[in-house]
Amino acid sequence: MTNDTPAADDRLLVHALLDGELDPAHALEVERKIAADPALAAERARLEALRQVLREKLPRQPLPAHVRMRVERAIGVTAARPARGRPTWTALAASVAIALLAGSASTYVAFAPRGDERIAESIADDHLRALMAPQPYEVASSDRHTVKPWFNGKIPQAPRVVDLAQQGFPLVGGRIDVVGGEAVPALVYRHRQHLISVTAVPEGKLIGSQLLGSQLLGSQIHRSAIRGSNLVGWRDGNTAYWAVSDLGAGELDTFVQAFRDAPAE
Repeated sequence: MTNDTPAADDRLLVHALLDGELDPAHALEVERKIAADPALAAERARLEALRQVLREKLPRQPLPAHVRMRVERAIGVTAARPARGRPTWTALAASVAIALLAGSASTYVAFAPRGDERIAESIADDHLRALMAPQPYEVASSDRHTVKPWFNGKIPQAPRVVDLAQQGFPLVGGRIDVVGGEAVPALVYRHRQHLISVTAVPEGKLIGSQLLGSQLLGSQIHRSAIRGSNLVGWRDGNTAYWAVSDLGAGELDTFVQAFRDAPAE
């Protein structure tokens, strides 16, 4: 008999991973555990979805006046203006505190990832987890007529599956990934010893839809490199496609062009 509920300690490690509390070595160890344990993968997906819902449904509220007054008293800020001349130590402390808060806020605004970068990072993480798993797909087949029907009943919309064996990119299987708390299809192709994951994200499945970012509007292509993987994203109708692999950028572009040029099913 198998146990579909992860151990309490492993669940805590998943929480710590999402909170950024683990050093790189322990983070990689937990990522491997998640890749090998469907229950832990489900726990991670549940936590990520919960966080997204909390961010949307419970926006930050302004600090209540009585709490603000207690903080001001604690750091020595008073309503009375200090006498002109040398500032008091409490005033200096208040200035430093305000500067730190302002600096933290401006740093967050400057460096917070855009929507297209967040979704690219999520897809890159799914690809890396698949590479660490015993096999990087849930259905193994080179026949698109086998892979495409496998998604029926598992997700609302099956992906576009094309045969690129003649172009040197044979199909090897498919799996289901989690992006923004939603289950989405991912196809797996091979080029020599390299694997390519192609994730199809219907626009209606995105949290707030703005996650795609303006760079994926129209016919523009989004390119990025994350943790040793190259990514290419593009739009096809109401679906965003992302290809990710450790292939060189030029070879990945060749694959993307072949995928886009393939005749309709």
